Amino acid sequence: MNEHNDHSHHIKGRTQRRALIIVLSLTASFMIIEAVAGFYTGSLALISDSAHMFTDVFALSIALFALWVAQKPPTSKKTYGFYRIEIISAFFNSLILFGISIGIIVEAINRIKSPHEIKSMEMIIVAFIGLIINILGIYILSRHQRENLNIKGAFYHTISDALGSLGVLIAGFIILKTNWYYADSIISIIISVLIIRGAWILFSESLHILLEGTPRGIDLKKIEAAICSHRGVLGVHDLHAWTLTLGFEALSAHLVVEDITLSEGLIKEIKINLFERFKIKHVTLQAETEVCEEPDMTCYELDNV
Repeated sequence: MNEHNDHSHHIKGRTQRRALIIVLSLTASFMIIEAVAGFYTGSLALISDSAHMFTDVFALSIALFALWVAQKPPTSKKTYGFYRIEIISAFFNSLILFGISIGIIVEAINRIKSPHEIKSMEMIIVAFIGLIINILGIYILSRHQRENLNIKGAFYHTISDALGSLGVLIAGFIILKTNWYYADSIISIIISVLIIRGAWILFSESLHILLEGTPRGIDLKKIEAAICSHRGVLGVHDLHAWTLTLGFEALSAHLVVEDITLSEGLIKEIKINLFERFKIKHVTLQAETEVCEEPDMTCYELDNV
């Protein structure tokens, strides 16, 4: 079962890398176009959005590198492999998103204090092209963002790009019709609040995994009840569940059994049950009797649930 899961994870990894490469290429290409257009037209909004996209290109590059490293096989020193690189990358991506948002808010406040003239028509054309490219990137990544927390980070970055392009587009139309340059700053602040919300979700999820928190949607009491429902199991202790990377949960526990000679078949049966009911792929169970062989160990017999 574990070999099948590893093979499936590698196939997903290749598909996810391909999606990231496409989105990274589109984002980097438009970043250059937007920067040139910003300097050519004198539009500070386009230059700022290009700088925003540069940070996203950097974040997408980190995500791509993390996916590549995560596919490396386990070693004697890294027995679980490098799956956690994805989570660490997602964690730092969330910090980058916070930084982007704060930077946009600071710039928006500065523009409110000292508005800059913007060539609205050029601004609208470039922002529209950027919005189309970002929507395409969102579509590509949306098919993978539930499978991988690292992809989710890239997904939020692409959404932030799309919101930035949409904000520039709306501000461009307002400025074109009214010459009210404050529109750019106000929309930028609204966009920043939306980005911060997505960054907080990514930050909390990645931190929860790094702290070995119980996977979302898994109730340890239900796990305990499922294990104790097997005939021959008297109790469970030292029950732990954690996430290696998004979609790859692990569990370990000590079982108190009636007959130690039947433990091998019992453990196999419990593993199948846990996978079918809770989709937990990596399960480590240790069987023991009520009487501990080592005097320094403490056994806790749990009542059947």
